[in-house]
Amino acid sequence: MKLFAHRGVSGEAPENTLAAFKAAADSGAYGIELDVQLSKDGKIVVNHDETIDRTTNGTGYVKDLTWEQLRTYDAGNWFHPSFKGESIPSLEEVLDVVTTHRDSIIINIELKNDQIDYPQLEEKVLEMLKEKGMKEQTIISSFNPESLKKVRELDPDIETGEGIPANILDRIKPLQVNAIHCEAVFAQSPTGIIVMEMGIPLRVFTINTMEELQLVKKAGVEVVMTDYPGLLLDQT
Repeated sequence: MKLFAHRGVSGEAPENTLAAFKAAADSGAYGIELDVQLSKDGKIVVNHDETIDRTTNGTGYVKDLTWEQLRTYDAGNWFHPSFKGESIPSLEEVLDVVTTHRDSIIINIELKNDQIDYPQLEEKVLEMLKEKGMKEQTIISSFNPESLKKVRELDPDIETGEGIPANILDRIKPLQVNAIHCEAVFAQSPTGIIVMEMGIPLRVFTINTMEELQLVKKAGVEVVMTDYPGLLLDQT
């Protein structure tokens, strides 16, 4: 079983910031997970929520703010004053920082387009991976099946993973995803067992205790995503 650092080491640093991703690269985790959207002017921005209200001192939707505007907000002080000055990063910055610390790390990029449509998000992310030479170490995931279909059409070879929908068994085969990204309760369910028996691995989020880890480990999942990779690493 492999560990992915969820939004970086988000239990010890502000999520989806360069500080969290540097810590993830240094932690020994097998991979990192992050979320991307597009700014008003088309920059690939790393942020989980559709708005910046929860994790910065600003307000508004990512899609309504330019890259320069997004950069002005503090994305670290909400977590702890020692992280004051951390900003929302671009995908390019994250890729550069992570590979500088550890060039072999696996990166799971979740396209945050299940609530808001971001035209060209798939093309922009794939182009960035091509530019950086990082396609082979990247997984693209989304809760939007149409987006994953588009990714597969644009690049038949890149690895993809779908967030768990209600009618998963009907949707797996047409999407040709490489894995399912789900919560622990699904991994331990009869449907989750069927999915694994179909030869499709499960990658489970977000596991932060030893008790949770042992349960999903027993279920036979491939990957767990955690806010505390250092805590769980010795148990995988």
